[in-house]
Amino acid sequence: MRWNSGLPLSHICFLLVGLGGVLKATGFKICAYNVEKFDKAKLANYRAVHTLTKVAAGCNIILLQEVIDPDSAVVNKLLASINRYCEREKHRYEGHTYKAVSSKELGKSPGDMQKYVFIYRDDTAKVMGQYQVQDKQSFAREPFVVEFECPKTAIKKFVLVPLHTDPDRAVQEMDKLYDVFQDIVKKWNNKNVMFLGDFHASCAHMTKKDKKKIRLFTNTTFHWLIKDKVDTTISEDTTCAYDRMVVYGTTFLKSIKPYSANVFNVGKTFKIPRSQVEQLSGHHPIEVTLKNHGLLLRSTSPLLLLSFVVVVRSLVASL
Repeated sequence: MRWNSGLPLSHICFLLVGLGGVLKATGFKICAYNVEKFDKAKLANYRAVHTLTKVAAGCNIILLQEVIDPDSAVVNKLLASINRYCEREKHRYEGHTYKAVSSKELGKSPGDMQKYVFIYRDDTAKVMGQYQVQDKQSFAREPFVVEFECPKTAIKKFVLVPLHTDPDRAVQEMDKLYDVFQDIVKKWNNKNVMFLGDFHASCAHMTKKDKKKIRLFTNTTFHWLIKDKVDTTISEDTTCAYDRMVVYGTTFLKSIKPYSANVFNVGKTFKIPRSQVEQLSGHHPIEVTLKNHGLLLRSTSPLLLLSFVVVVRSLVASL
């Protein structure tokens, strides 16, 4: 094969690699993780915190559940760990800075008070509004509703609604999320809503028959991103899709990168044993990636695009 482009092969490779980097769509990642009684004692476990730090640093927004933090010290120290890690790993995370927004303490009894915590990259996400659902009769831990504005995503503005159900009332609590959705639309006029968290939406807590009692299933405008056969637990003794993400409408669904909703296998990704991962949680984090705003080629340098055209034409002519 002869190169008739007039350009050195090294320049051609450089242009192709450069364009490949521009066209690579990393997207915007939303994660949810039940960290199972994450309190000051677990915060003292360096390995557990380091694992959680790396997981959070890979997400634009991550929901944490079962955070036991009455004085906000746990969240503040975790944030400091994440931001130090991103600062050290500038080549990978570009010096990102994370912030947090938390619910009040929620629970059925004084000995079981937990928070929902959203940790988010402040250069890609902005909190536009928040409120706490007040319905202790329907929920063991009422949803904490947060509206985010994310200009770099295809959807731009959306609402995240976490829920960690009581296992014994999982079906009833999941059904009541439909009423929460209606309240959000009435309050904020925003139908771009995602419900996420540990719903216990599998195995003995939710059967096929139970789906008929849950309006988020019977109303087909809601889309369950994490499917029934996905295992969100770490134990080899269980295969249950407890942790879920559900979005309303085709607008939100079309803004999601296809096949990106799944579990994040912490042990496999970070090459650490299951026993170490289980020090943090018996759940896998779940994740989904939103598409970037617009076609990536629109933001590509015209000079780079012209160079790419020249290279392609030259390669074709040389064949």
